Amino acid sequence: MTDKWIILDAMGVVFVVGDDTNELLVPFVQKRVSNISRETINCIYLSASLGNLTSQEFWKEVGLVDMYPEIETEYLDNQLTIDPHFGRVINELAKQYRLGIISNDLSKWYRYLRAKFALGIFKVVIISGDVGIRKPDPQIYERFLSEANVVPGHCVFVDDRTKNLKPANDLGMKTVRF
Repeated sequence: MTDKWIILDAMGVVFVVGDDTNELLVPFVQKRVSNISRETINCIYLSASLGNLTSQEFWKEVGLVDMYPEIETEYLDNQLTIDPHFGRVINELAKQYRLGIISNDLSKWYRYLRAKFALGIFKVVIISGDVGIRKPDPQIYERFLSEANVVPGHCVFVDDRTKNLKPANDLGMKTVRF
Protein backbone atom coordinates (compact mmCIF):
# COMPACT_ATOMS: atom_id res chain seq x y z
CA MET A 1 0.00 0.00 0.00
CA THR A 2 1.22 3.47 -0.85
CA ASP A 3 1.91 6.22 1.65
CA LYS A 4 0.02 8.68 -0.57
CA TRP A 5 -3.31 9.97 0.70
CA ILE A 6 -6.51 11.30 -0.86
CA ILE A 7 -8.39 13.34 1.75
CA LEU A 8 -11.98 14.35 1.08
CA ASP A 9 -14.38 16.85 2.55
CA ALA A 10 -17.74 15.20 3.26
CA MET A 11 -20.38 17.78 2.32
CA GLY A 12 -20.19 18.76 -1.32
CA VAL A 13 -17.74 15.96 -2.18
CA VAL A 14 -19.00 12.69 -0.68
CA PHE A 15 -22.51 14.08 -0.21
CA VAL A 16 -24.30 16.02 -2.94
CA VAL A 17 -25.05 19.28 -1.12
CA GLY A 18 -22.07 21.37 -0.11
CA ASP A 19 -23.75 23.96 2.10
CA ASP A 20 -25.83 21.49 4.06
CA THR A 21 -26.41 23.98 6.86
CA ASN A 22 -28.08 26.68 4.74
CA GLU A 23 -29.57 24.47 2.03
CA LEU A 24 -30.82 21.60 4.20
CA LEU A 25 -30.65 22.17 7.96
CA VAL A 26 -32.01 25.73 8.08
CA PRO A 27 -35.13 24.97 5.98
CA PHE A 28 -35.63 21.69 7.88
CA VAL A 29 -35.67 23.50 11.23
CA GLN A 30 -37.63 26.54 10.00
CA LYS A 31 -40.37 24.28 8.63
CA ARG A 32 -40.94 23.12 12.21
CA VAL A 33 -40.01 26.29 14.15
CA SER A 34 -41.25 29.33 12.25
CA ASN A 35 -39.81 32.04 14.51
CA ILE A 36 -36.13 31.00 14.36
CA SER A 37 -33.76 32.88 12.09
CA ARG A 38 -31.19 31.47 9.67
CA GLU A 39 -28.50 33.30 11.65
CA THR A 40 -29.59 31.71 14.93
CA ILE A 41 -29.59 28.20 13.44
CA ASN A 42 -26.16 28.81 11.90
CA CYS A 43 -24.76 30.08 15.19
CA ILE A 44 -26.09 27.06 17.12
CA TYR A 45 -24.80 24.67 14.44
CA LEU A 46 -21.38 26.33 14.49
CA SER A 47 -21.13 25.79 18.23
CA ALA A 48 -22.25 22.15 17.92
CA SER A 49 -19.84 21.50 15.04
CA LEU A 50 -17.01 22.65 17.31
CA GLY A 51 -18.07 20.09 19.92
CA ASN A 52 -19.46 22.71 22.31
CA LEU A 53 -22.98 21.23 22.15
CA THR A 54 -24.13 17.63 21.83
CA SER A 55 -26.57 16.82 19.07
CA GLN A 56 -29.37 16.67 21.66
CA GLU A 57 -28.38 20.12 22.91
CA PHE A 58 -28.45 21.36 19.31
CA TRP A 59 -32.06 20.21 18.89
CA LYS A 60 -32.93 21.76 22.27
CA GLU A 61 -31.41 25.12 21.27
CA VAL A 62 -33.38 25.21 18.00
CA GLY A 63 -36.60 24.35 19.85
CA LEU A 64 -37.07 20.74 18.79
CA VAL A 65 -35.81 18.74 21.79
CA ASP A 66 -39.31 17.34 22.38
CA MET A 67 -38.94 15.53 19.03
CA TYR A 68 -35.45 14.18 19.80
CA PRO A 69 -34.06 11.64 18.83
CA GLU A 70 -36.57 11.01 16.02
CA ILE A 71 -36.04 14.49 14.56
CA GLU A 72 -32.32 13.83 14.20
CA THR A 73 -32.87 10.52 12.44
CA GLU A 74 -35.44 12.12 10.15
CA TYR A 75 -32.99 14.88 9.23
CA LEU A 76 -30.02 12.58 8.62
CA ASP A 77 -32.05 9.95 6.74
CA ASN A 78 -34.06 12.26 4.50
CA GLN A 79 -31.92 15.32 3.84
CA LEU A 80 -28.45 14.04 2.99
CA THR A 81 -27.77 12.23 -0.28
CA ILE A 82 -24.50 10.55 -1.16
CA ASP A 83 -23.07 11.40 -4.57
CA PRO A 84 -24.24 8.68 -7.00
CA HIS A 85 -20.70 8.26 -8.42
CA PHE A 86 -19.00 8.15 -5.04
CA GLY A 87 -18.92 4.37 -4.54
CA ARG A 88 -17.36 3.58 -7.90
CA VAL A 89 -14.79 6.40 -7.67
CA ILE A 90 -13.77 5.75 -4.07
CA ASN A 91 -13.26 2.04 -4.69
CA GLU A 92 -10.92 2.85 -7.58
CA LEU A 93 -9.00 5.39 -5.49
CA ALA A 94 -8.68 2.89 -2.63
CA LYS A 95 -6.68 0.59 -4.91
CA GLN A 96 -3.86 3.14 -5.10
CA TYR A 97 -4.21 5.50 -2.14
CA ARG A 98 -4.99 5.67 1.54
CA LEU A 99 -8.20 7.57 2.15
CA GLY A 100 -9.15 10.17 4.73
CA ILE A 101 -11.84 12.69 5.60
CA ILE A 102 -11.65 16.18 7.07
CA SER A 103 -15.12 17.60 7.65
CA ASN A 104 -16.94 20.23 9.67
CA ASP A 105 -19.80 18.37 11.35
CA LEU A 106 -21.24 17.19 14.63
CA SER A 107 -19.50 14.08 15.91
CA LYS A 108 -22.67 12.06 16.35
CA TRP A 109 -24.06 13.05 12.95
CA TYR A 110 -20.92 11.99 11.10
CA ARG A 111 -20.76 8.66 13.01
CA TYR A 112 -24.39 8.00 12.01
CA LEU A 113 -23.70 8.84 8.35
CA ARG A 114 -20.50 6.77 8.37
CA ALA A 115 -22.45 3.71 9.51
CA LYS A 116 -25.46 4.35 7.26
CA PHE A 117 -23.41 4.79 4.09
CA ALA A 118 -20.66 2.26 4.97
CA LEU A 119 -17.90 4.86 4.94
CA GLY A 120 -15.44 2.64 6.79
CA ILE A 121 -13.11 2.79 3.80
CA PHE A 122 -11.64 6.01 5.26
CA LYS A 123 -8.65 5.19 7.46
CA VAL A 124 -8.26 8.57 9.17
CA VAL A 125 -11.31 10.73 9.86
CA ILE A 126 -11.08 14.19 11.40
CA ILE A 127 -14.46 15.70 12.29
CA SER A 128 -14.58 19.23 13.69
CA GLY A 129 -16.98 18.21 16.46
CA ASP A 130 -14.44 15.65 17.69
CA VAL A 131 -11.41 17.94 17.67
CA GLY A 132 -12.91 21.38 18.40
CA ILE A 133 -11.41 22.91 15.24
CA ARG A 134 -13.19 23.75 11.98
CA LYS A 135 -11.86 24.18 8.49
CA PRO A 136 -10.30 26.44 7.34
CA ASP A 137 -8.24 26.58 10.57
CA PRO A 138 -4.81 25.13 9.65
CA GLN A 139 -4.77 23.12 12.90
CA ILE A 140 -7.41 20.70 11.58
CA TYR A 141 -5.18 19.79 8.62
CA GLU A 142 -2.17 19.48 10.93
CA ARG A 143 -4.24 17.16 13.12
CA PHE A 144 -4.92 14.96 10.10
CA LEU A 145 -1.23 14.87 9.15
CA SER A 146 -0.30 13.89 12.70
CA GLU A 147 -2.92 11.12 12.99
CA ALA A 148 -2.12 9.76 9.53
CA ASN A 149 1.62 10.08 10.19
CA VAL A 150 2.13 11.54 6.74
CA VAL A 151 3.94 14.53 5.26
CA PRO A 152 1.84 17.16 3.46
CA GLY A 153 3.47 16.50 0.09
CA HIS A 154 2.00 12.98 0.09
CA CYS A 155 -1.56 14.29 0.40
CA VAL A 156 -4.20 15.53 -2.00
CA PHE A 157 -7.06 17.35 -0.30
CA VAL A 158 -10.38 17.65 -2.16
CA ASP A 159 -13.00 20.20 -1.06
CA ASP A 160 -15.77 22.15 -2.76
CA ARG A 161 -14.82 25.43 -1.06
CA THR A 162 -11.75 27.42 -2.05
CA LYS A 163 -11.38 28.89 1.46
CA ASN A 164 -10.82 25.34 2.80
CA LEU A 165 -8.20 24.53 0.16
CA LYS A 166 -5.89 27.46 0.84
CA PRO A 167 -4.63 26.40 4.30
CA ALA A 168 -4.10 22.82 3.09
CA ASN A 169 -2.12 24.17 0.14
CA ASP A 170 -0.14 26.49 2.42
CA LEU A 171 0.88 23.45 4.49
CA GLY A 172 2.17 21.71 1.35
CA MET A 173 -0.78 19.49 0.40
CA LYS A 174 -1.87 19.32 -3.18
CA THR A 175 -5.44 20.56 -3.46
CA VAL A 176 -8.36 20.00 -5.82
CA ARG A 177 -11.55 22.04 -5.89
CA PHE A 178 -14.44 19.64 -6.46
